[in-house]
Formats: sequence, structure tokens, C-alpha cells
Amino acid sequence: MAARMTSDSRRRQILEAAKGCFARHGFAGTTTKSLAAAAGISEGLLFKHFATKATLYAEILAESCEAEPELNRLLELEPSTATLVEFVRRMVRHFLAMRAKADREETQRLRLIVSSHLDDGEFARLLFEKVGHLVAPVFVASLERAVAAGEATPVQGAPLNLFWYGHHLIQMVALTRLPASPALNYPKDEDLERDLCDFILRGIGLTGPAIAAHLDSTTSTNATQHRIAESA
Repeated sequence: MAARMTSDSRRRQILEAAKGCFARHGFAGTTTKSLAAAAGISEGLLFKHFATKATLYAEILAESCEAEPELNRLLELEPSTATLVEFVRRMVRHFLAMRAKADREETQRLRLIVSSHLDDGEFARLLFEKVGHLVAPVFVASLERAVAAGEATPVQGAPLNLFWYGHHLIQMVALTRLPASPALNYPKDEDLERDLCDFILRGIGLTGPAIAAHLDSTTSTNATQHRIAESA
């Protein structure tokens, strides 16, 4: 008889099978029955390893987040004020890119996070734990470098909490943009991105001159690159 699979091997088998199901049918169109069938197991065994479909989906998304090339490039940057500003700018841009299309993975993720907060919180908890683990070292070290360089003043509270305050702020802004007709009409995206970055950076302690030096130069460079790409 073949050796019985270990718990870790079984979880990996389920995850790999589930990736294909979610990719083909999306979260809403995938059932636990189809997930179990794809993995070649019973629904009971599926639930033994993953209590809910959302829990399974969260783990897949957490893995994809960890493997995201753009995020990895950001995490490899030397801790500095410039890195801190780039961190915030990319986070803001990421959330502002979400639109009302329910079939987009990022939009679906945001909807699931909101639902999770209203339910048992497991989906949101798994994603937040993964994101926090990934960004904490670079974010905290960059904030410390900014303070040491005189480009930020210490703000009361744990440094990582400052990241979450900014994260939750922009996440809430993104929620207002999910309906086909936005719940709140903010200004055009270019202005909104700049305003949100400025608000978050000031909230975590960066000085006005530091924001002007790092944020505005980065924004100007990115805008130029975007115009060049469009005209190519």
C-alpha cells in the first residue's frame, strides 16, 4: 500500500489543486465540492485542513503575495527615507488601482476582507499576518533611518502600527470606489494619490521638506515614464 500522506503534504496537494480551480472559476464560482474533487479527496478531509473556502483562498493569496516580484524588489531596497516614501506610494497606487470589476482578483480580495471582518475574521487575519511579516523589517528600519537623518520626527506608537494605520486608511478609500458609481467622489487619481501619500507620510512623522524631496521627485519621474510608455 502507498504510504499515507503527511498533513503538510496533503495541505500542499490541496493548495496546488485549489489554485487551478480558483484561477478558472474565481472565488464565487468555486465550490468546496469541486475543490475536494480536484484534490482527489472528500469534502470532509478538505475541511479538516481548511475550515472554510475563504481560509483556503487566503492561504493561496498569501503565498502569491510573498512571491510577487514587485513587492520583492521593494523589500530588497536599502532602508531609507526614500524607501519609506516608495513603500507608501506603491501601497496607495495598489489600492487606487482597484475598480468595480468584481472578477478582478485584487477587488475580490478586498471584498472578501470586508466580509471577513463581519464574520470570523479568519481570511483577513491570515492576509494581515503575512503582509505584516513581509513588510515589518523594511518599513520599521526605513522609518528609523528617516528619524536618524532628521527627515522624520518620532511619532507615538509602535512603528508597525503606523504602517497599519496608513494601510487601513487607503483600504477604506478603496472601498468607496468599489461600487460602479463610487460612494464618494474624490478628485482625479493623480491628485488623490499625491494627497493620500502626503497625508500618510505626515502621519508617520515625515517632515514637509522630506516629503517634497522624495515624494514629488518620485511622482514626477513616474509621470514622465508613464507618458513615454503611452507615446511609444
